[in-house]
Amino acid sequence: MMNKRLKTRSELKREAIIEAAKSAFKDFGVKATSMDKLAEIAQVSKRTVYNHFSSKEELVMYLVTDLWQKNVMNVNYQYDANKPLTLQLKELILIEIDLVNSQEYLDLSRVGIGHLFYNLEALQQEMAKLACQTTTLQRWIAAAADDNRLVVKDVEFASHQIHSLIEGSCFWPQLTGCKPLITLKEKLLITEETAEMFLARYANIG
Repeated sequence: MMNKRLKTRSELKREAIIEAAKSAFKDFGVKATSMDKLAEIAQVSKRTVYNHFSSKEELVMYLVTDLWQKNVMNVNYQYDANKPLTLQLKELILIEIDLVNSQEYLDLSRVGIGHLFYNLEALQQEMAKLACQTTTLQRWIAAAADDNRLVVKDVEFASHQIHSLIEGSCFWPQLTGCKPLITLKEKLLITEETAEMFLARYANIG
């Protein structure tokens, strides 16, 4: 059995800073949170904070993009040629719903979008970086198309259609405070309807 690698002091301090930022940004807001305050909460020096993150803006975008990458980019889900398309797609959709409709993701997104609203250039740059990365859903759509079970000319556009359907019900209304987190029953209904709509357009029935 391989021994688990111990984290370095630098890695542990970085994790402490990240956890401090999550808590402070949510409780006090980015503007009211100084780098001194982050250092105090993380129990590290101010210099250590700056060694890992050059600014609060960098920390904000790190938190949002890290959560997105862990839960959307790097989900361990592989296309299965022997498994019904509908079942696979529903599983993928539910994974994304669970992410974007979670309180943690909404809190971090609210912090990030709220803080960078007046710095659209920085926000656009971060969104462009994410757009260049292939999501688990895109890889699945491409694999199903290669297997001739989907007819898709533009994988990125097709996956964006699913994201839009999900976020329209499970993210933006909750982010703006118009609606509460959805229930499990609502999640399953949205999953069902989104999958059926997507496959009605793209499933290869020839």
